Amino acid sequence: METTNNTGKMIGALVVGGVIGATLGILFAPHKGSKTRSKLMRGAKDLAEDLKQKMKTEATALRNKASELEGLAEEKLHGFTSSIRQSEDALVDHS
Repeated sequence: METTNNTGKMIGALVVGGVIGATLGILFAPHKGSKTRSKLMRGAKDLAEDLKQKMKTEATALRNKASELEGLAEEKLHGFTSSIRQSEDALVDHS
């Protein structure tokens, strides 16, 4: 519980720091406001695109891992059922 609270505080501090930094950057920017806003928008769009691409990559990796784990589970289940059938056959033969 304490770790979650500390993580929340850390995220909050990062957000506040980012807002303060962005505000100071805009106030002391050497360019006109329209040019600065344009740069900020391009940067935000680039960041969003990068994030989108990373999310797609991670989603693909997770799908691949899930498929791999499904195959392993099927193999284990098949081996387990084969073992049970063999044991069953051995019991029937001894009866």
